[in-house]
Amino acid sequence: MRLLLLLFLLLNFASAKVFVVQWKEAVSPLMVDHIKRSLQKAEKEGGTLFLLELDTPGGLESSMREVVQEFQRTPFPVVVYVYPPGGRAASAGAIITISADIAVMAPGTNIGAATPVQVSGENVEKDVKQKVMQDMLAFVRSIAKEKGRNSKVVEKMITEAVSLTPEEALWNKVIDLIAENRAELLKSIEGRVVKKHGKELTIKTTGVQVVEVEKNLKEELLSLITNPTLAYMLLLIGFYGIFFELYNPGTIIPGAVGVICLLLGLYGLGVIGVNWLGLLLVLAGLLLLALELITPAFGGLALAGAIALALGSLILISPDSPYGDIPISTIAVMVGFTVAFFLFAGRLGIKAQKSKKMLGVEGLIGMQGEAYTDFEGGKGKVFLNGELWNAVSQEPIRKGESVLVEEVKGMVLKVRKV
Repeated sequence: MRLLLLLFLLLNFASAKVFVVQWKEAVSPLMVDHIKRSLQKAEKEGGTLFLLELDTPGGLESSMREVVQEFQRTPFPVVVYVYPPGGRAASAGAIITISADIAVMAPGTNIGAATPVQVSGENVEKDVKQKVMQDMLAFVRSIAKEKGRNSKVVEKMITEAVSLTPEEALWNKVIDLIAENRAELLKSIEGRVVKKHGKELTIKTTGVQVVEVEKNLKEELLSLITNPTLAYMLLLIGFYGIFFELYNPGTIIPGAVGVICLLLGLYGLGVIGVNWLGLLLVLAGLLLLALELITPAFGGLALAGAIALALGSLILISPDSPYGDIPISTIAVMVGFTVAFFLFAGRLGIKAQKSKKMLGVEGLIGMQGEAYTDFEGGKGKVFLNGELWNAVSQEPIRKGESVLVEEVKGMVLKVRKV
């Protein structure tokens, strides 16, 4: 019996995993997506601890709140480690750090300066500053109380933009530990007990498997867009392209580029979510491909449409989806097929619509029939399409001779002998 119990404990111990994510960018919707995907991966694959190595200048308040919510939701302990030396957890990053079950800093880092500012970097307007400030203070007080941190010092990070060294943060009970590196951190938290969802969890880090979660292709692409400077430039380029199109109707391509850049800029600034961005890009791509059929853009719209369709398809699926991302190979095949469909099948359809009508009397012009009677006085009858028609001709035609329809007047055909 003891042997079976020992074997069970060994198997549980061997299966323990620490999932590690490194984030060295702004707090943005992309960070939320990456954290969500990483936590879900950890939960599915037997993770027992989640470690975020953080170095950020801050970012969007809305994204910060979503990250904190994910930390609160997950069933296992979360550690935020401000790393490497020289790094920082500023603004929204500071609040993310104190929201962890265990907050750790590396020597030479700093935390704080969490005063709310606008996206442009300017101070919040006076008429809304108080409202924003009180909301943020209530939020951090709640977190600090839950995690057993010094709420007064945390509040000063917001009201007075206080920034602390690791030693100051530890002394003021803002963080739990100072560690030189990851190995020292894992060793230091061995055996620690944290409370999570009403349960006491003992952290085991000795000999556990460390799994690093890297960015996928979608996240690598979106990380470029979420750079505040680039997002701002994309937004302006989008407006320029659309305005140019409005003042110069028919140029099309500047408008197409403008729409794509505008959507990317709106996502980069956190105005729209990744799912909306993906859907709108797919729709924009299909619209541009349709415009290519009716506009002489010499392939420019088709190229822009293919790019928009590929980008939209790549980022369309949410990290919350239990089915995972769409394979790159599938996206490539479907984008190629869609472009081919619009350029070939679509063109054939438009060509058919523009061709002369084959129904009604207009469709008889150019058709050949047979004289059913001799034409006397320029008048006679012809057999055409299984029907008898009255016909006129300026030349003599004998019964049985082939005739060609040149014109239709009412229900009378004007023909000539072939």
